[in-house]
Amino acid sequence: MKHTIFILLLASCIFSCGQQQNDGTKTAQPETPFVWEGANFYFLLTDRFNNGDTSNDINFNRIKKPGKLRGFQGGDLKGVTQKIEEGYFTDLGVNAIWMTPIVEQIHDGTDEGTGLSYAFHGYWAKDWTTLDPNFGTKADLKNLVEAAHKKNIRVLLDAVVNHTGPVTDEDPVWPESWVRTEPQCSYDTYENTVSCTLVENLPDIKTESDAAVELPPALVSKWKAEGRYDDEVAELDVFFEKTGYPRAPRFYIMKWLSDYITDYGIDGYRVDTVKHTEEYVWQEFKTICDDAFSNFKTQNPDKVLDDNDFYLVGEVYNYGISAGKAFDFGDKKVNYFDKAFNSLINFELKWNVAQQTKEEVFSRYSDTLSTNMKGYGVLNYLSSHDDGQPFDPTRQKPYETANMLLLSPGASQIYYGDESARSLVIDGTKGDATLRSNMNWDAIKNNDSTQRILAHWQKLGQFRNNHPAVGAGTHHMITETPYVFSRSYTHGNFKDLVVVAMDLKEYIKTLSVKNVFEDGTVLHDAYSNQDVTVKNGNIELESEFDIVLLEKK
Repeated sequence: MKHTIFILLLASCIFSCGQQQNDGTKTAQPETPFVWEGANFYFLLTDRFNNGDTSNDINFNRIKKPGKLRGFQGGDLKGVTQKIEEGYFTDLGVNAIWMTPIVEQIHDGTDEGTGLSYAFHGYWAKDWTTLDPNFGTKADLKNLVEAAHKKNIRVLLDAVVNHTGPVTDEDPVWPESWVRTEPQCSYDTYENTVSCTLVENLPDIKTESDAAVELPPALVSKWKAEGRYDDEVAELDVFFEKTGYPRAPRFYIMKWLSDYITDYGIDGYRVDTVKHTEEYVWQEFKTICDDAFSNFKTQNPDKVLDDNDFYLVGEVYNYGISAGKAFDFGDKKVNYFDKAFNSLINFELKWNVAQQTKEEVFSRYSDTLSTNMKGYGVLNYLSSHDDGQPFDPTRQKPYETANMLLLSPGASQIYYGDESARSLVIDGTKGDATLRSNMNWDAIKNNDSTQRILAHWQKLGQFRNNHPAVGAGTHHMITETPYVFSRSYTHGNFKDLVVVAMDLKEYIKTLSVKNVFEDGTVLHDAYSNQDVTVKNGNIELESEFDIVLLEKK
């Protein structure tokens, strides 16, 4: 391999093998905790990942010819569940899956200069209360969550509160009491980012309104035709009576989204278009989600994974960790973490990786997360579904992508195909469609190079999953040349220690681990499957590989 060589010295929890007592017995082994701040996410477009049920590929007469990669391709919940059960995510060290929205989408398509587009991406909601049949059924969602939880994998759905889907002949606009259809956002001030439509023909929910509104006639007709109008209205009556919230547009949608928590036990939401909605809306949403999650845990004690709270990560487009807690609109700064989000997506890692040294990136991220952002997190990525300038669009640097994404402090977001070098440059596409091709399963199965890349991601991902210190720990540089650093994490009786060395090129690899591991400590290299012992503050090993993963025996 030609990519940067580094050594990961990953010590298991100091107590993970038990701590020797005076009488020769060992203390109880603390379980490695799941830590959202250092989680390893896998983000996938539900429609593009894996087709587990070809019988649901066409619905609502969606048979017009779309632009390239702008129609439904067949991916569904059954396909995701299939890969969960096969162990694909476990092998990759993934402990949280985030899927694009799965609620029912507008039935028709629109043409915005990129060819006819259907709502395969899930961000054009028509009915928040039910699933789009192209993605599957509620039974499919139940099975997916249960399968994921059996593997100790959390599930995040994607919440859209800001807008409905576009207006088409088959998808009428909602009443003026619910939405605005103009002006279009100019994004030059706070007001011109919030009280407007993101783009033309994307009706903006009046999230600022506290006025009571009736259900949209189109939704009433739809529910009556489906025979569930009375049940839906009865549930709404209970919700509004219990909470005391006004029957304002945003609270209807929040109620509908919270049902997925109560009914299925999902673990979190990635929230779309956060900065285009008033910040207090997200504080309200957090309260509603927390209540729903608490109710689920009470009603389903056997399905509770741990004592973590419900998780909210927000998409504040162009937010970067450099901003700390405050996003600057130019005329106003907003703290979206305050009583709302656990984490925000970090849009700047790709620039940091390209322009700064590893130490500059790692130390700054660690310092920020452990000081003024302590208790909160960022979700790092290097490619995504709507970022037209990914770090490595032609996939020339899959190893560097893995190294920097999975070793940077903060949570990591693998975008489907990062781990298999799925190209983000697809001929014949327009706009963001080039980022959204089908998962390259054939290459994973048949291409030796792809398999080697995937194996690299798997080993890094598994160590990240096994050691919270990698993403949630405190960073400290040990030596500059060779570049060696430690990460340490403590939570109660659980202590985790990680030492990483990078840019090593010799076949015989020698590292100083003085003041980290005591002489005589035996470490195991999971990459080359050999043991090494600390001597005179150093470890030495011979390896044909350019990466070594050591953990305490």
